This record gives sequence, C-alpha cells and structure tokens, in this order.
Amino acid sequence: MKLFSKGQGNALFAMLQNFGKALMLPIAILPAAGLLLGIGDTLSNPNTLKALSFLNIRWLQIIFMLMKAAGNIVFENLPILFALGISTGLARKDKGTVALAAVLSMLITNATIHTALKLTGKLAEGNIASVGQGMCLGIQTLETGVFGGMLVGLMVYWFHEKFYRVDLPPFLGFFSGSRFVPIICAGASICLGICLYVIWPGFQLTILGFGELFKDTGYIGTLIYGFILRMLGLFGLHHIFYLPFWTTGLGGSEIVSGQLIEGTQRIFFAQLSDPSTAKFYEGISRFMSGRFITMMFGLIGAAFALYKTAKPQNKKIVGGILFSAALTSFLTGITEPLEFSFLFAAPMLYVLHAFFDGCAFMLAHIFQITIGQTFSGGLIDFILFGIMQGNVKTNWIYVPLIGVPWFFLYYFSFKFLIEKYDFKTPGREDDLLTEGKVLSNTEQTQLILSGLGGRDNIEDLDNCITRLRVTVKDASLVNEEILKSSGAQGIIKQGVGVQIIYGLHAVNIKNNLEEVLK
Repeated sequence: MKLFSKGQGNALFAMLQNFGKALMLPIAILPAAGLLLGIGDTLSNPNTLKALSFLNIRWLQIIFMLMKAAGNIVFENLPILFALGISTGLARKDKGTVALAAVLSMLITNATIHTALKLTGKLAEGNIASVGQGMCLGIQTLETGVFGGMLVGLMVYWFHEKFYRVDLPPFLGFFSGSRFVPIICAGASICLGICLYVIWPGFQLTILGFGELFKDTGYIGTLIYGFILRMLGLFGLHHIFYLPFWTTGLGGSEIVSGQLIEGTQRIFFAQLSDPSTAKFYEGISRFMSGRFITMMFGLIGAAFALYKTAKPQNKKIVGGILFSAALTSFLTGITEPLEFSFLFAAPMLYVLHAFFDGCAFMLAHIFQITIGQTFSGGLIDFILFGIMQGNVKTNWIYVPLIGVPWFFLYYFSFKFLIEKYDFKTPGREDDLLTEGKVLSNTEQTQLILSGLGGRDNIEDLDNCITRLRVTVKDASLVNEEILKSSGAQGIIKQGVGVQIIYGLHAVNIKNNLEEVLK
C-alpha cells in the first residue's frame, strides 16, 4: 500500500524543497561565523600563544578577539536568525514586512514566556541552565533554541500568506494589507508564548529522550544516520535531516560556561570559545566528524577511479573536470559537483557511496574523532577545528589514518563496478567528448529559460550552494536536454519542483536569471 499518491508525493517534495530552500538562508551564514570564531579563538587562546609567541602582539590580539566576538554572537542568536530565515525564505512577496513581523514575534513570544515564568514563581535565579531556561534577545525565557525560532518563522509565514491582502473597514484602512501582518502576529505571539510555556518543558524532555534513544543505538545508529544523510543529498534535503541534530536537543545537550547548550554544532562552538574545555563533546563524533573521511579521502579515490576508467581519448577532458570537482570536495567539503558526475550514469555507485559514508561516520564514532565544522568537512575546517585544536581534544590524527585506506576502498570498488557493469561514467560514453563551446552568461541564461519552458513557466526561483531550486507551473514544458546543454551536471524533477545542479556558480546563475526575469 502506497503512503502517498503520485500527486501527494510531488506536493510533499515541493513543500520540502521550499522549506529546505528557506533553511539555507540562516545556514549560509554559519560558515563565515564559524571561521571568525574558529580563527579568533584559536589564535587568541593562551595555549596557542605559548606555542606561537610571535602572535602575542596587542593589536593582533585585539583583531582576533573581535573576530571571536563576531562569530560568537551569531551562534548565540541562532533562534532569531532561523525565525527570520524561514519566514522570509518561504514568503514570496513583501519580505521586509515579514522580517519585521518575525523580529516582533520573537520578542513578544519570549517576553510572554518570561512573564508567565515570573507570575508562576518559576523564573530561575543563578544557574538557569539547570532548569531548561536561557537568554534570548536579552530575555530570560525557556530554552526553546532553534526549534522556537522555526516555530515563529513558520507562524509568521502562515499569517502573512493569509492576511497580507486583507481589506479592513475604511476607518481602519491604514492597517489593511501587509501592515496588518505584524499586528496579527503580535497577538498570535502571545498565544504561542503561553502554549510554549505550558507544553515546552514536556516537549524538551521528549526531545532529550529521543536523543538518548538514538544514543543507545550505538555504532549501528551512527552508520544509519550517515547513510540516510547521504541519500537525502540526492534531493537537496539533507540539511533538513541533520539540522535538528546540529542545533537542537536531538544532538544532545551540555552545560558550557553555566549555560545549557543543545545540538552538536552549538555545543562545539560554545566549547571552542571556552578556554576550560579539555575534550570536545562526544556527540560531534557521531553527527559531524565522519564527513572529513569521505570528503577529503573517499571521494578523491572515487574521482581517481572515474579518471582511470575513462577512454584514453577522453582522459584529458575528464581529468580536468574531475580534478576540479575533487579539489572542491577536498578543500571545502562541497561534494555535489563530484557526486553528480556519476550519480545519473551509475546510481549503484551512489548507493555504495552512501553506505561507505555511513561507515565513515561509524568509524569516527568508534575512534571518538571530535572535529567540529561550519557546514561541511573539507581541509579548511579540518585544519582550523582539528589540527589547530590539538589531538588531545579532537583525535584528528585518526582522520588521515582512516582516510588513506578509505581512498583505496573507494578507488578499487568504484573501478571494479564501473568495469564490470560498463557504467557510462564521464569519459566512457559512446560518443567522444569534445571541449565544447564556452557559453557566455547571456547564452547560458537563455538556454536555462528555454529549458524551463520559458520565463512565464517559472513560478519560483532560488538556489542553494550548488543547485538552482525552481518551481514551475507546467512540468511537461521542462526540457532536460536543453538544460544539460547549459552546463547542468544533473537534473532532479519531482512534480513541479526542479533542481538543476551547476556547482559553485549556482548563485551567480540564479542572479543572472533574476535580472532577466525582472
């Protein structure tokens, strides 16, 4: 029995695609914040200054301390960033009003919770973290974290969609339309605050219970987590899966510097700025560190296998493409350009890759590798959050020790399967590869518009790091061959939702399209 009909499945995919797109707004700022915090904290740390005394220059330390403060403030205010990101990311029009309503709603929601705690005598003093309370926008409130921000963002979006065109009686005409949205959101935020005051403590215990349940699954649970995460990458929905583990109680909780911190990434960066940290939180080894093994070593072996199995006359062209994709994976941890070079030609290889990735997460868990990351597992994060933090804190030495065999595991398994089943991976196609014509921005934009069925067929347009995310009116008008001729590395269609993989230039391509659409 099918859980969803085809139409329901398409609608669900479109909804998840839009939600994933909205999540990318706050996620996109985390790498910059993480690098600021990582560099600033590492180079101003007393232990670092003992080893590198030449850094102990006042003006230099002031810069590092400012960098640390700038990065730290971002991670301390993730709830409001997610409220803003989700509400404005989902809204199609009048985003300024939506952003204002989101900030207003966050303030009122938490002020309501604070007042309820105070009136009932539950407002904690001293170690507020021990009773599940914390600070949000300067207000002592329940520690709802990123979940609270998401709820506010979704609420604001819903009220905006319902009421941004509302017509009020003439004597209230000034408050009609979009001006009505912040007003009704203010009232709804009081209700939301009361609801959270009542249900959140129990919900928080439930979340922590699920986190403990997942913890009890041990190494097999970690393998399954890594496998699911990689498979969801097919549809660009992976960040919907990992984000709760990174930013909420599902990823565990720790008290750092007297504050209750939930989620592996939030715990890591809180511990990073705490000089008393002797060893990073063990949950990091389950939900983060395995990526370094795959992205810095495994996929490089896969790229080498693709190159070695290409036809001799095609190796020059294939080598350039694969080298660029492999270098991107190794340095930054962005894997889509490489993964989509074999995904459509050999889906079996991708499933094997997902299994190997799950095993990498399991090995990171077994060897207690606790290297945090901003958004992915490349060399930059490995040096900053692994090597420079010291092996005692992170066990970073195990990454290359496991990674080198992982390179050969990918290489020999991919090479064997490609040759055994004659997969038409890059360079093995029946037609010879040619250098092809280099498209100008204008030519590429026109090809994409044509491949999507014309400008009038585009309902919504956005992007993540490596792909365009498009909602079209009529999916039958989408021409995949034309899109491929525009430089697309892969295309995923599900109903009216279309994702087109272009690599790291996706944001520039989206901007070029928007200029034409305007």
